[in-house]
Amino acid sequence: MGGDHGPSVVVPAALDALSEHPQLAIVLVGDASLIQNELKRHGNSFDETRLRIHPTTEKVEMDESPATALRMKKDSSMRVAINMVKSGEAAACVSAGNTGALMAIARFVLKTLPGIDRPAIVYSIPIKADQDNMGRMRMLDLGANVDCQGEHLFQFAVMGSVLAAASDNITRPRVGLLNIGSEAIKGSEAVKQAAQMLQETDMINYIGFVEGTDMYQGKADVVVCDGFVGNVALKSSEGVARMLVDFIKREFTRNLYSKFIAFLAMPILKTIKARFDPSRYNGASLLGLNGIVIKSHGNAQRFSFKQAIHEAFIEAENNVPEKIRSEVELYLGERKSS
Repeated sequence: MGGDHGPSVVVPAALDALSEHPQLAIVLVGDASLIQNELKRHGNSFDETRLRIHPTTEKVEMDESPATALRMKKDSSMRVAINMVKSGEAAACVSAGNTGALMAIARFVLKTLPGIDRPAIVYSIPIKADQDNMGRMRMLDLGANVDCQGEHLFQFAVMGSVLAAASDNITRPRVGLLNIGSEAIKGSEAVKQAAQMLQETDMINYIGFVEGTDMYQGKADVVVCDGFVGNVALKSSEGVARMLVDFIKREFTRNLYSKFIAFLAMPILKTIKARFDPSRYNGASLLGLNGIVIKSHGNAQRFSFKQAIHEAFIEAENNVPEKIRSEVELYLGERKSS
């Protein structure tokens, strides 16, 4: 029920995801009449054994405070969906709703995994893989934890490495710490502490510090930072990308000659646009919880929301929370014996 578009996007995206994944089943949680109307708009032809509606009477508004959503909206679509993950009725929850409320409710209902102090928001970012292809890098935290200690950054590194290995089929994901320089003397005390912890364990394929200019060059599969730095870095990158697109559009529409050049360059421009299309990377994971919760962009369209469902499916199929639990237990055992 959340996001900018609600059922008008979620319902058709769910139908697309069901077609893409034969093993998938979906529960649409929310206002039953609105969901049914949307299903009718799309032909109402679906396998009822794989798609059903769970009615609720409330929804969390996009501008509602997390505390209000947590205390007062116990029959909201968001709360009920997360409860279903806790009970085992669902393997994952996907929502385009209020991010703060989603994190608060998920943390309250599901709790964090043993050995994990704080859940983190992780997002996929397009990076340079080789001359002809784009890859993707997992970056965390992107806003859930503004002030972090070294131990928290280390935990983020473990979680990000497990996710990249499980979901992206990378045997030994390269993990870097985002810093203001590559030298060991640079950075905050938390970053230096996390670096030392990562250097002392063989569990993580730690490659050292990563600077902002290196993020998109394909040097790391996972980049770790606190939520303040991560959120600023991500939104700054998005702002630069939008500015470049605006400049390109302006130059290509300046006069008849530039419009002709734009026509000739159209195949190349379409290829570039497809590679950087943010809808392909939609679906941020709330890692560190006793369950899978995926946050979609609030303005996600049909294809974009389907990608968020795909992310949830892949994480559930690979049992990411259990793998994080195992890795953290190994590390705690390793630290006790040292």
